[in-house]
Formats: sequence, structure tokens, C-alpha cells
Amino acid sequence: ILQNLVGTALIVLVAIGFKTKLAALTLVVWLLAINVYFNAFWTIPAYKPMHDFLKYDFFQTTSVIGGLLLVVALGPGGVSMDEKKK
Repeated sequence: ILQNLVGTALIVLVAIGFKTKLAALTLVVWLLAINVYFNAFWTIPAYKPMHDFLKYDFFQTTSVIGGLLLVVALGPGGVSMDEKKK
């Protein structure tokens, strides 16, 4: 439940553009920790099908982390709440 609440709150902050860089960076750290813990495909032998599922989920989440790092680097964009405050 905690994972869902924290993740949803951070996603909403990034989506509406409120404190976007901070929320995206926090979401990067959160997803990185969750990803390493839950999708540890390296602990499963390669011949088991679960290895492939976890590996797919791991790299899919890693690509989301990369996109969030772009948001941290480039900013939220012109239609965000952060830009309207300026």
C-alpha cells in the first residue's frame, strides 16, 4: 500500500508539473530502489521462465527512470504549474 501511495503521489506531481524536478528526482530514487528489490532477475536461474519476466520488468522500469532523468535535466516544459508561476 505504501509503495502505491508514494508512487502515485509522485507521478501526479510530475504529471501536473508541480515541483517537477524534485518530484521526478525523488521518483527516480524510489523506482530505482523498488526495481532492484522486486525485479532481481539475477537471483533466479536463467532456465526458469520467471527470470525472463523479471528481466523484462527490470529493463522496462529502467527505461522509465531514464525518461524521468530527462525531466530532471531539461525541466517540466511550458504548460506545467512551475512555468505558470514565473
